[in-house]
Amino acid sequence: MNREMKKRLRAAGLWVTTFVLMVIMCVPGLWVVLSAFRPNREILAKPPIWVPEDLTLNNFGKIFGFGAEQVAIPVLSYFWNSMVIALTSTVIALIIGMAGGYAFARFRFRFKNAWFLGLMLFRAVPGIALSLPVFMLWSRLGLIDTQMGLIIVYVSLNVPFTIWLIDGFFRQIPMSLSEAAQVDGCTRWQAFWKIEFPLARSGIAAAGVFAFLTSWNEFALASQLTRSTDSKTLPVGLMDFTAQFTIDWAGMCAMAVIIIVPALILTFLVQKHLIAGLTFGGVKG
Repeated sequence: MNREMKKRLRAAGLWVTTFVLMVIMCVPGLWVVLSAFRPNREILAKPPIWVPEDLTLNNFGKIFGFGAEQVAIPVLSYFWNSMVIALTSTVIALIIGMAGGYAFARFRFRFKNAWFLGLMLFRAVPGIALSLPVFMLWSRLGLIDTQMGLIIVYVSLNVPFTIWLIDGFFRQIPMSLSEAAQVDGCTRWQAFWKIEFPLARSGIAAAGVFAFLTSWNEFALASQLTRSTDSKTLPVGLMDFTAQFTIDWAGMCAMAVIIIVPALILTFLVQKHLIAGLTFGGVKG
């Protein structure tokens, strides 16, 4: 067997392995999506029914209050809370991340490396480990069961990563471009907005998607800091489908699909920037 044949076999083996792993990863999500469109009896059937026999939209009708069967779960309120909290925390995290990332990439200041290391170490701490101290502090400040309380927490969680990611993109943009713009009469702000920001837009979009998905999908901290429909998010609302002796799997899966759809739409809308952001570092200007 020659070297070319061995190379092709290795490539084929890698492709097959990757495909199998991707299928294994996608099966649970596919099961949730299919279960959202079939009745509860079919989900609980033994042996399992892999191919749906009775597809229906009744599960979505129930949770939104349509049809004969309804569930007393304020899905629209949860959706609104999730959207407000995720979008607000993402915008704030991006603003701080752009300022911090640009500062770390372009300026020299005292204890710069120590500050950057401290941010990375803070990001390494799992959010659930902070739940008790955050709960005690928020209860004293009156931020329990408020949207603002969750927004502050999510901004704190997202800022270190957005600074780190955006810093890497600004470092790959030659400073000579900004200096040339300033020589031509631009202020520092104009050079940033007209030259550096457009070049780093892909990285900023990638950081924004990550921050949004982190806030949108987070459950552990939200379950500790929310109590009512004023602040509960969709992931926390999933627990409303559980009772002492029963679980409404069909309704839970339908609500899970509602959680998945906005994330997919966002990823689809910014996929061009995401791909550019992932490949930006591999291309020399």
